This record gives sequence, structure tokens and C-alpha cells, in this order.
Amino acid sequence: MANVERDPISGQMTTGHEWDGIKELNTPLPRWWVYIFWATIVWSVGYWIVYPAWPTLSGHTKGLWNYSSRAELAAEMKMVAADRQAWLAKIKDLSAAEIEKNPDLLRYAMAGGKSAFGENCQPCHGAGGAGAPGYPALGDDEWIWGGSLAAIEQTIAHGVRAEDSQTRISEMPKFSDSLKAPEIDALADYLVALASRKAAETMPGAKLFAENCVACHGEKGEGNRDLGAPRLDNALWLYSGDKAQIVAQIATPKHGVMPAWSGRLDAATIKQLAIYVHKLGGGE
Repeated sequence: MANVERDPISGQMTTGHEWDGIKELNTPLPRWWVYIFWATIVWSVGYWIVYPAWPTLSGHTKGLWNYSSRAELAAEMKMVAADRQAWLAKIKDLSAAEIEKNPDLLRYAMAGGKSAFGENCQPCHGAGGAGAPGYPALGDDEWIWGGSLAAIEQTIAHGVRAEDSQTRISEMPKFSDSLKAPEIDALADYLVALASRKAAETMPGAKLFAENCVACHGEKGEGNRDLGAPRLDNALWLYSGDKAQIVAQIATPKHGVMPAWSGRLDAATIKQLAIYVHKLGGGE
């Protein structure tokens, strides 16, 4: 080529190409790189022949080995399901209390319960059972219906105010129908003081509490699990400890609903959930 010359700076020959005074050096790829490049081409051809690779009008080429990653996954999942059924059969035949006493079953139940909790319970009760306004925390020792294994399993299986014949039911009256606004305000002041352990019998709301709330929540606000009446003598609130929220709850109470999971989950999964929740930190 007429313009081929040796570059005076690098000592490399040029290709003869020049643009705007810039000359292209002739620096071909190393031979080892070229050999690897051709080897990958040969490898790809072999891959196309051995494995499924080419789409067709009705599917794809099967390849000499007739390999299918989907079939391999299906076989693995079948093995996992068989192993899982063996564990679930043991869990099904034992009570939650008996499962807790078996270290191997307990580990499996905790893993299964954690997975089921994440899929079904976490959207309301939060990660790790941290709770949210209107959704009870499950990691403390404050339980509306009881924190024993049996009580937790009952609540999960049949729900609260759910469409289930064995669901847990409680309903707080609408006190705006029976109390005047100043009375509700005085009762809220008393409950705020009761929660901080500063309530006094001389407070205007004390008498109102005795007349309207003691029957369900107890004389000292200790709650009643048989009725699903929460404790009022501490700073743990289902909705909020703010006075305005307490006034609203007394006047026009909210009644949350927890679904009955017995119609959605099998008995073994419900047991695993009960065990997982029981072990979150507040189980009795």
C-alpha cells in the first residue's frame, strides 16, 4: 500500500489509512487471542448440536443429549416435595407442643413457619412480628387472646371476627351512644393516666371507667383474654396511646378482622406458623 510506513515514535508499521493527519497503526490481535476466538466459535457450534438451541415453528431442537433444564428442575422439585411430605406427615401427627420438644422437627417447623409467615402474615404484622397500628405486635408478651401455643394456633386457624364458626369474637360498644363528649374526654384522660400507672380514683374518669369498662377490661385495666379485651394498664396500644385516638376509639371503636387461615392453609402449616410466632419472643 502506497502510504504504508514505519511510525517514527512507536516503531510500528502503519496500515496506510490516514484521516485528518492521523495515521492508523498496524497492530493486529495476538495469535493466542485469535485462536481462542476461533475456539469459541467451534465450541458454540458443538453446543448447538448437543444442547437444545434453535427455535422451530412448533418448539425447538432437542439436541443430541435431549437435555432440559426444566425437566431437571421438575425432577429436583419432585424430590424436594417427597422429602417435605415426610416431614409434614410427622408434624401432622404431633401437637405443636410435642413438635417443640423434638429438636429436628422444631428446626424444620421454624423454617416452614418463617416462610409461611412471610407469605401470609408479614404484610399486616410486619417483619418479625413487629406489628403496626391496628395489627398486634407478636414479638412481645402482650396477647389479646393468649400467647400459649394452643391459643396462638386457635387464633391462626379460626381468626378474629372472621367468617368461621369457631372464630374469636369481641366487640367494644359504641360509647358515643351512651356517654356525652365531656364524659368520653374524662374517660380518655383516665386511660392515659392508667397506662402510665398514674391513675387516681379521684379523677373524673375513674367512676366512668368503673361503670362502663371494668366488666371487660378488669378493675385495674388488666384485660380479659376470654373476652378479647386488651389490657389498658400499660403503654402498649393496638392503635395509639394518643388521647385523640383513645377518644375516637371510645366513641366509635374500630373492630379489626383477622382471616381464618384454616380454609387457606393446611393443618401442618398452621402448626408451623403457631410455633414460629410462639418463638418470636413473646410466647407463653
